[in-house]
Amino acid sequence: MCYNLHMLILQSLSTGGCPFVHEVRKDEDICSPILRKLFNESHHIFVGLQGIRDDLPSKNKKTQFVSISKNYRSVIRACMEELQQVAGKVEGKSDGRISPVFFLQVSILLAVELIWNLCEVLFIDAAPAGSLLLHLLDWVRLHKADVDEKARDVLQSESPTEHQAYWDVVISYVLQGRMDEARQVLMKQAALQPAARGMFKLLDNLLIKMPIFNPSGAQTLTEFDVKWRHWHEEVDRCLQDQSFASNPHLEVICKILVGDEDVLLEHKELLSTWYHFLVTRLLFSHPIVKPTELHYYAQSSMHMFLDTRSVPEPLDSILLAAFEFDIHQVIKDCSIALNNWWFVAHLTDLMDHCKLLQSHNLHFGSNLREFLLLEYASGLFTHHSLWQLAVDYFDHCPEFGRVYLELQIERVPLDTERKALKVLRICEQRQMTEQVRSICKIMAKGALRNNRLGSALSWSIRAKDAAFATLISERFLQDYCANGAFSDLDLIDNLGSAMLLSDRLTFLGKYREFHRLYGEKCFSDAAKLLLSLMTAKIAPRTFWMTLLTDALPLLEQKEVIFSADQTHELMFCLEDLTSGNCLPKPDRWFPFLFQDEDIDTTKIEILRLALARNLAKAIVKEGTVEV
Repeated sequence: MCYNLHMLILQSLSTGGCPFVHEVRKDEDICSPILRKLFNESHHIFVGLQGIRDDLPSKNKKTQFVSISKNYRSVIRACMEELQQVAGKVEGKSDGRISPVFFLQVSILLAVELIWNLCEVLFIDAAPAGSLLLHLLDWVRLHKADVDEKARDVLQSESPTEHQAYWDVVISYVLQGRMDEARQVLMKQAALQPAARGMFKLLDNLLIKMPIFNPSGAQTLTEFDVKWRHWHEEVDRCLQDQSFASNPHLEVICKILVGDEDVLLEHKELLSTWYHFLVTRLLFSHPIVKPTELHYYAQSSMHMFLDTRSVPEPLDSILLAAFEFDIHQVIKDCSIALNNWWFVAHLTDLMDHCKLLQSHNLHFGSNLREFLLLEYASGLFTHHSLWQLAVDYFDHCPEFGRVYLELQIERVPLDTERKALKVLRICEQRQMTEQVRSICKIMAKGALRNNRLGSALSWSIRAKDAAFATLISERFLQDYCANGAFSDLDLIDNLGSAMLLSDRLTFLGKYREFHRLYGEKCFSDAAKLLLSLMTAKIAPRTFWMTLLTDALPLLEQKEVIFSADQTHELMFCLEDLTSGNCLPKPDRWFPFLFQDEDIDTTKIEILRLALARNLAKAIVKEGTVEV
């Protein structure tokens, strides 16, 4: 199953607070209207990804893969924001209680987007030294957006510089490398302290001068490193000269600029996470860190930041595995920690397209990508509408996708004819012959139970089920005997070659054709058809008396319709039917044909008389020589 019945998650991968246990039950996410949008939108992205040609140049494909990754993240973020809006509305109501489900879903989506974004930076975009830190800074800023909210509160207050969070805002901007914003907020303090203007000006110059690598510029990485080291030495000299000793806040900022790890750790509350601490540490100490060096700084930063007595949470382990460039461990840990397969299935599929999972196959035959996609798609099949999305996922699993689809499609409840047609179309497009036949049989039996003979016959023809088509044809004939008219004439009139499916269906079609010819006054053609139904043994023997009765109006016409030979054949049929006083006994389908023995005897005498008269007229007509 895609959705684990009882998956235990430590605090939903949240990054703070005391750990507690959530129990995530089957289908909890799949039933959420907001998360269904996530499944629907990501399905379109997934299908688009499968269409990328393998023969494209690597550079072009990389651009497309990064774009697709961002599309996935935008869908995650949109769903997360919608959940937060709904939670806010609930919180604003009288009881003010937010459902734990909202908290769980929001926290999981936050973690999912955080992990996906980091994987995009490290694996998909694969930024080199210099650019790598810029991407990591963007990653931290995106997921630590509370700084801007706090800054708005400070700047909109009556006296921003006296606000208790003023220096927290300045330092938070510096910790994120947002020097322009930090300078703008600092200017408000500098304007109120003319005596310290020189000190503020000195710090402002240091912030302005801080080198930032420009990947698209002409500057090489070595030139940037030399420039950064000169700037770093200048900041260190200011500290050694005690240029900011009279202002503790400015001195703290200067120590941060020089990369003082003790000072950074004193601001754990502002950093809030070890990976924010890692990026800040790299910004002010190792701005040209190489991808191969990341794991060392990540491990040391996590150990320095976290309490030695605390156990890393699942999110910490996943992010650390990403920094160690162990994508398989990331996928494994996410599969264990998250409450559904959506994330790992789509991330693994994207990684596989990026050729990052080529060497990782599972022991039981399927590769990792296919295994996760199959699990995710199987879960979608449990939902009344999302099952249609799962079909495309199975289609793109070349090894076992067809087998899974055949098994799952048979479990879709065929509640309505419209849904049955959808399922049928899916099966027909994939030449799933057995499933097509099974669906048609189910629908035919259901229609027959509800006495919808036309629909039942249509489904049985589609299933190419001769036995069931025979049974329904006999029901049509039974209804005709009871009511004297056919139902569903449009269907019977347009059977075409389908009537050859069974003898009884052929008879039904031809018998209806006889009535149509008779109605159109094509008496000669009608007579030939009626006779052929008996002589060719197409009509069931129990129905011969009805056919002979239908011949009566033709026998009584002023114009001779049946020739002498045809009349002899009709007589033979009647005698064959009545010979030895053994009229056919009423069967279960045509009990109306033989309800009264006296009536049958009278009918037989009438038929004999009509046949005799017609024979005489036919002989006279055929023996007369036209002058």
